[in-house]
Amino acid sequence: VRAMGHELVEQFYEPDELGKALRDFDVAIIRSKTKLRAKQIDEAKGSRFKCVIRAGVGLDNIDVQYAKDNGIEVKNTPKSPSESVAELAMAHMFSCARYISIAGHTMREDKWEKKAYGKGIELTGRTVGIVGYGRIGQALGKRCQALGMKVLAYDIYQNKDLECDTMRYVEMDELLANSDIISLHVPSLPGQPLINAETIAKMKDGVILINTSRGTNVDEDALLAALDSGKVYGAGLDVFAEEPAKNAALYSHPHVSCTPHVGASTVEAQKRIGQEIVNIISEKFGL
Repeated sequence: VRAMGHELVEQFYEPDELGKALRDFDVAIIRSKTKLRAKQIDEAKGSRFKCVIRAGVGLDNIDVQYAKDNGIEVKNTPKSPSESVAELAMAHMFSCARYISIAGHTMREDKWEKKAYGKGIELTGRTVGIVGYGRIGQALGKRCQALGMKVLAYDIYQNKDLECDTMRYVEMDELLANSDIISLHVPSLPGQPLINAETIAKMKDGVILINTSRGTNVDEDALLAALDSGKVYGAGLDVFAEEPAKNAALYSHPHVSCTPHVGASTVEAQKRIGQEIVNIISEKFGL
């Protein structure tokens, strides 16, 4: 952006400062930590501020319709993080299946727990249920199929051309009942969490749950209870209901593989996000 002759200010603003600060900018580029709500929009509207770009996929940290109603265009970069998030979800699958996270941790404590962690499972031949079969879900589905896994996909929008011997669309209850592994790739949903005590009860015993979407999509208390009972074999979590994560009982559980919301944090994804942002700005201002 600077190379194109524009002024670029890199600064984090607290919520009570953000709205007024935006009045001095034409475009704001934000990540998931920054929330653009009605209060900030009211303070910024009527000024030169005309566009907000979410550097990433999810738009749940922006009151999108309210922004649009007040003349502020809302954009995101949906294509850029897909491969990185899919690879992290895959990594968490391997970690849960083979106790990689906890086994590595115990070795750093000078322990040799070969017997305790020598009874993992193979992913090949398993069925993975992917909730949300958009760009990221499809990228994960391809990787799972390449490993010899079968894919059950749930999505409101279905591309039947993707269906084949190793991938088909199903209703949610069928996905819950027949998946060995369930991976979430949907935005933050209103109402109760998508994964709760009721939906967990519908799953196979010994299921693996992966969440690289939004932490609020999972009832953490229900998941913790299911991990303790063995209903859930393992969980791979990149996102949490509160971030930075405060639920130590969950993220320190021996059957949990966890990362601090780094799904799109690869060199390649960040370059693609940057290029998408430049393209949006160029198109917006006819550059």
